[in-house]
Order: sequence, then C-alpha cells, then structure tokens
Amino acid sequence: MYNPNRFSKLLARYAFHIRYLSRTASGPVRVRFAPSPTGEMHIGGLRTALYNYFYARQNSGRFILRLEDTDQSRLVPGAAAQIQDDLAWLGLRIDEGPQIGGPHAPYTQSERLHIYAKYIHQLLKSGHAYYCFCTEKRLDLLRKEAIRNRQIAKYDNRCRTLKHDEANMRINKGDPCCIRFKLNGDDDCASFDDLIYGKIKYDIRLNEGDPIIVKSDGFPTYHIANVIDDHLMEISHVLRGVEWQISTTKHLMIYKAFGWKPPIFGHLPLLVDANGNKLSKRNKDTRLGQYRQDGIFPNALINFVTTSGGGFIDDIDRGIKPKSYNMSQLILRFNIGAIKSSPGKFDLDRLLEYNRLELENLVKDENSRLNLVKSLQVMVKQHFMGKTDNLLQLHNEHVDMIVRWSLNRITKLSDLLQEEYQYLWCIPDVNIENFDESDIEIVRLFCHALENKQIYLNKQAINRYLQKLAGDYNYKFPALMKLIRQVLSGLQTGPSVADMLIILGKDNSLLRLRMFVEKSEAKMKRSTWGSGNMK
Repeated sequence: MYNPNRFSKLLARYAFHIRYLSRTASGPVRVRFAPSPTGEMHIGGLRTALYNYFYARQNSGRFILRLEDTDQSRLVPGAAAQIQDDLAWLGLRIDEGPQIGGPHAPYTQSERLHIYAKYIHQLLKSGHAYYCFCTEKRLDLLRKEAIRNRQIAKYDNRCRTLKHDEANMRINKGDPCCIRFKLNGDDDCASFDDLIYGKIKYDIRLNEGDPIIVKSDGFPTYHIANVIDDHLMEISHVLRGVEWQISTTKHLMIYKAFGWKPPIFGHLPLLVDANGNKLSKRNKDTRLGQYRQDGIFPNALINFVTTSGGGFIDDIDRGIKPKSYNMSQLILRFNIGAIKSSPGKFDLDRLLEYNRLELENLVKDENSRLNLVKSLQVMVKQHFMGKTDNLLQLHNEHVDMIVRWSLNRITKLSDLLQEEYQYLWCIPDVNIENFDESDIEIVRLFCHALENKQIYLNKQAINRYLQKLAGDYNYKFPALMKLIRQVLSGLQTGPSVADMLIILGKDNSLLRLRMFVEKSEAKMKRSTWGSGNMK
C-alpha cells in the first residue's frame, strides 16, 4: 500500500545523500581504513574496511591504509603486519599504504611525528593550543570532586590562561607537560551532517574540557593526528564506527582552527550479537584470525558482513535464496544511502550458510576445486599426524570426489575431519573378535561380487544385490548393512552402505573388504591351530 509519509522520508533521505555526496564531485573519492595495531583485526574493523573499499571502488577512487600507532603503550608486536596480511587474504587491494607507499608517505603515524610537530606549532602560535602542566594527581582530584558533586568529570581548562613566559620557563626547567587544544565557543562546529544518521548536534564543550592533542611522551593523540593526516592525504570521505561520532564536532573545531575544509563524515552503526548485546573485541567470535583458523573462506566472511549492517539489499529479508556474491558484484550492489542507523545483528548461523555457498562456488571452478583438494590433503595429513601414508587415502581423484560429495553435508572443509568422516581418509581398524564365520563368509561373497563386476556402483544396484545376498544366505538385511558399514568405516551408524561404496570407490572399498577377510581368516587359522595343539 502507498504510504505518503514513508515516501516523503525516502525522498528526503535520497535528496540528503545527493546534496552531500555532490560536495566532492569536483575531486576524486579518497577514503582510508585507519586501524590501530593493538591486536587482531576484528569483525567491526572488517566492516569498516569493506565499506570504505566498496565506496572507493564504486566511485573509481583510492583506498588508503594508514596505521594509527600513536598510542605506543598498547601496541602489539606483529599486529601491523597481521592487519595487512588479513586485508590481502580478504582480497582488498590497497592503493596507498605502509608496504606499497604513495604520494603522502609515510602511512604509519609514528613515522610522521615531524609532520605533526609543524602543525601543532602552528596551533600554538595562533593561540588555538597551549601547554598544560597539570599533574595526574590534580586531574584525579578534579574527577573525584566532580563525581562527589554529581557533575560531569572534565578538565577545568586551568592552564589556558598561563602566560607564554611562564610556560616557556617551566618547559626549560623540564616540567612534564602536554599540549591541549582550545575548544572554542563557535556553534558552527557543534553540529554536522552524517551520511548515515543525518543531522547530528553535539556540543563537546558541555561534556569535555580542552582535549589533549600531544601527550607528555611527545606523541600526538588520535584526534590531532587523525585530522592532520586526513587533510594532508586529501581524504574526501571518512567512514568509521559510530563510537567516533561524538568526537566529530571536536575534529571539526580543529579543521576550522587550521582553516581547512573537512571531509564528509559517515558513521557506521554498532554490531550486536543475536541477543542485542554489543560485540566485544575480546570475544573470539569477532576475530578474523579465529575465522581463518576455523576454515571460513574470505568471500564467505565478506558476504556475511554485508548482511549485518545495511548498505545492501538483503536477499534473506526479501525471501530470496541467499547467494555468495563475488567482490565485483558486491561493489555494484553497495549503496551507502542504504546503510541502516540501527545496530547490525551478527548471526553466526548465517556465516556458516555463506561459507557453504562459497564452497559450492569454488567447487564449480576447476582451478579452485584443485586448490581445495590440495588444502584438504594438507589438513588431513596434519590432523592424522603419525598415521603411515599407506593407511591414508589421499590420492587426488578420491579427495576430489569427496569434496563434491560433501557439498550438502558440510559448511567448512574442516568438517570432513570430524569423527563421522574419518573413514573417508583412514582404513578402519575393525575388531575382528566381534564377528563369526557366517559374517566373514558373507563379506567374502560380497567382495567377490564387487571384484567380478557383478555390482554396478549405483545405489539401486548395490541395494538390490545386498537384499538378494541377505535372502539367499538367510541373513537379516539390516544386520548385513550394519556389518558392511562396520567393515568399510568402523562405524555402527552413519551414511548408507551404498553412499559409502560410491564415495570410497571400487578399489578403496575392495581393499577394506579384503583386509577384513584376510585378518579374519588368519585369526580362524590361529584358533584352529591352537585347538589342535591342545588335543
């Protein structure tokens, strides 16, 4: 039914995006993904990287990687390299960044301190910044006093009025200090237009004192380094998590202090779990390394993220069977105006379904399927470390058949290492003590029929023969199926015997049947020989 109010809202939103996106029509789109190397990349960071990447590619723009490592106390060794490796694994091609360089190098903030010094000096000279000598003890007392009086705990800007001569004297004396930015009283910077949330008004001065822009260790804070870098790297659009939204008016004040035009801002909504709780970075289910370790395909993870926060038409919501799209298709489907402002739900069941869909895509392509076969062979060898090679069934044709056979049974390649599938790789060690002479004889007859091509390897032919065999030798059909299954796989329950024979193939099945018969006959001979000696 036509809803005029809903139509008006959609029209207003469309006009909003046209108006603000057109602000950069005269220049190229340049976006950046700027993680801090303080640990593993997580699902929220992936979403930010992806949406920036999609927007850049959709607009023939540039995707820039910048490592924001000014918080030296939280750096994790190897994290910067891992982030770049994760992006490569995902297939996100970086146009400018630490490893490949670019016109605005370096792209690691700790290597840009000389650049920040120049611009911070400019702020000090223009009166937009000042030295602060307040000790941590004094700041802690301010916080406690504010809490006691039920007020907002914020810095009281005490050092704002410090004379230049006194500040220089204390600096020369070696007193510890930081540099703070003066939050001005200009209401022009108290609001901005957010690409996702619309008009945002937030007066930072009501909630914060003058913020630190250079710490006592000489390193700039995120706020100043971020603004300087975005300006010098000619960033046209800043797409980042909504947690940075309240800092944006602060950043706009810094832009204005320099006399620079700010980029367009868009803040991506929170990601929440199935219960609506904010995802924690500490949760292993949010870490890319965990997904890689668990055998999730990169394209499956990418498709999953696109259904968790808007920006795409959701096939599932429209009642359409979900599909795993490739990167080119996702770029075409991305719509920045369709990003929802409500939290995106993180449903792990969807991830496994997308992984299965991606597995189907990979199996259809001959080269990709060959890579899957090689990967699976390595996984099986590692999993069954210590097994002799002649007990592992890993020739290419066998593994290739298993990969295709398993498509509707698994969601990850690693599922094929579970106990119920171990018979696919290993000849089972069947306990022959559990079987009598009639069991051995009927397995021998079945083996003979298979050797002499009396059975075609299709379900109907196998089941027909086994039913006839059971009837001819007065052997219950369910018991016969259970017996053959145990000989082939060592399992009491599992796939049908026909399925097992087909997936194992004639030669592999015969090998297992013969081994059972030979071991059983050898055991019977030993028993007979032992009985004769006793007499």
